[in-house]
Amino acid sequence: MSATVRLRGGLRGGLRGGRLPVLGTRVHRRPLLVGLVVAAALLALALVALGTGDYPLSPSQVVAAVLDPGAGFERTVVLEWRLPRVLAALAFGAALGASGAVFQSLTRNPLGSPDVIGFSTGAYTGALLSLTVLSGGASAAFSATTGSATGSTGGGASTTAGALVGGMLTAAAVYALARVRGSVQGYRLVVVGIAATAVLHAVNTYLLLRAQTEVAMAGAVWGAGSLSLVGWGDLRWALAALAALLPLLALLSAALRQLELGDDAASAHGVPVERARLALVVVGVALVSVVTASTGPIAFVALAAPQVARLVLRGAGLPLVGSALVGALLLLSADQVAQRFLSGVPVGVVTVVGGGVYLLVLLLARPGRGRRTA
Repeated sequence: MSATVRLRGGLRGGLRGGRLPVLGTRVHRRPLLVGLVVAAALLALALVALGTGDYPLSPSQVVAAVLDPGAGFERTVVLEWRLPRVLAALAFGAALGASGAVFQSLTRNPLGSPDVIGFSTGAYTGALLSLTVLSGGASAAFSATTGSATGSTGGGASTTAGALVGGMLTAAAVYALARVRGSVQGYRLVVVGIAATAVLHAVNTYLLLRAQTEVAMAGAVWGAGSLSLVGWGDLRWALAALAALLPLLALLSAALRQLELGDDAASAHGVPVERARLALVVVGVALVSVVTASTGPIAFVALAAPQVARLVLRGAGLPLVGSALVGALLLLSADQVAQRFLSGVPVGVVTVVGGGVYLLVLLLARPGRGRRTA
């Protein structure tokens, strides 16, 4: 009886404190509930995405098409035509959200996103170099723009490798320049990254202007960031890469939490600061490069998702899992807006517009606004 009373008292105390005791651990109630709500919203939106289009299907028909091998044409519509795009939006949005949380935590700056500090642009530069210099010109452009239809992996293995190498080299350059006068600091990394982005944009424009017409057109379309080119061939290798990278990020999450306290505190707690930071940078850049190699650069998802996740979860830091869930929801929502309301424009156009609005709101919501007097 006394054990039952203690259990009830502990449960009431945990609920009163906003925590749920689960198998000897304490789980904060709000993050758990919000995470479940976001996951349910993702599932509902995915069902809607799989059922809408020129051949509309109800949610029950979508479920039947997935589960019933004899569903016929409806199964082809759902599994072959729509499911790769929906899975790509979920997986790539999660990768961008998690990567954004890593770099915003490392820089301790809400602008410390991989698309702002040049890593996405560097991955695009590497892919463009591969497409225009190494892949045989017009034939590579044709494969890049028709990869989803033919089942090829975008622009091919060379384009994928180019995106990965371009992202890594950009990160190495930004990291090295940011620590010229000592240890890497958040504001310095952001400023150096913004400068690198501007330089790389100029390089990308030069490459497109110098390329053949077919190559330039393919590179420009791909550079807008689109999920329409993603087929099962692209998705398999991308999901395999993300399946390897996300567990690595989970292993590094404890070090990331310590680095949020500052280098001195992390070092005092036994964290090898420089090695941990370098490992986090490599994993974060690899996540962005995988997405860029498959879809082209998609801006502002990595910027907004961690801040939205922190806002709704009300945590002390930037949650990795929450940022991934919000990133998946943002990208899938943006892709549905692009398909259903904007005549199929690339999803990158929608995220850029939404990101501009987000930056404006972020600027207007800065602490201290309006405190000055004339």
